[in-house]
Amino acid sequence: MADDAPKTMNPTALPAADAAQVLTKIGGRLVTETMLRADIDAGAPTNADGTFNLVYYAAWLVKEMSGRAGS
Repeated sequence: MADDAPKTMNPTALPAADAAQVLTKIGGRLVTETMLRADIDAGAPTNADGTFNLVYYAAWLVKEMSGRAGS
């Protein structure tokens, strides 16, 4: 594999730094690794190796937001 080959990312197993970068690009708002760590502390799901599955994380965010709407 060439060094100049594009980096591939697995959306079901992203390290927090990569997840923050992807979420910032697709969401149009700054997302930092620190923010993701705070979400983990608040119960956000991670894989056994500590990486993020963006689908599961998005589902967790929706659940969190719907719970706040009723408060």
